[in-house]
Amino acid sequence: MILPPTSEQELLERAYTLAGFTLGELASLQGIDCPADLRREKGWVGMLLESCLGATAGSKPEQDFQDLGIELKSIPVSHTGKPLETTFVCVAPLTGVHGLTWENSHIRNKLSKVLWVPVEGEREIPLAERHVGMPLMWQPSAEEEHQLKADWEELMEFIVLGKVHEISARHGEYLQLRPKAANSKVTTEAYGAKGQPIKTLPRGFYLRTQFTARILARHFMLPESE
Repeated sequence: MILPPTSEQELLERAYTLAGFTLGELASLQGIDCPADLRREKGWVGMLLESCLGATAGSKPEQDFQDLGIELKSIPVSHTGKPLETTFVCVAPLTGVHGLTWENSHIRNKLSKVLWVPVEGEREIPLAERHVGMPLMWQPSAEEEHQLKADWEELMEFIVLGKVHEISARHGEYLQLRPKAANSKVTTEAYGAKGQPIKTLPRGFYLRTQFTARILARHFMLPESE
């Protein structure tokens, strides 16, 4: 077992040492089985990287490196460096939301500082042969924080007003709210439009690919559009 890093610099240096390895090589070094694909193992790449870097949070609702105030996010990218899917941040609260602000929200805490680790994600590359890329440490700029907050407040207003079912993919510029469940039988409590308790699918906050593409493009000096 790898001990947690004691500083941001140590964490970043560890992440740099992973760059260039394949997922299969890292799994072998960690004594972890590499699945054939990610269809039933959605979080496997993140779990592998957590193990390699000494993350402590596991499935707990806190930053992966809580003592350092840093969240770890793997991001599958194309051969041109574009994110291939939206990035899950955290589960959205559907009850007990009165009085909740962006400043004291779980999602803001998660996004306050992120270690992004790009990983090859093209489907034709077998999972074990996908390479890990160069990491980057990111904090939202004032403009990014402003828009994330605006998106969060827009989405949370739907939840507070009992209109969670009216939220669609077009709401939010950087943030999306989408169902987050293994299947449609998994439900959670929420409020209806009249304040009555209802059952609905759990929802998760996701960062849009346009947003994460901008982060990667700025850091690695990639073109932002094809």
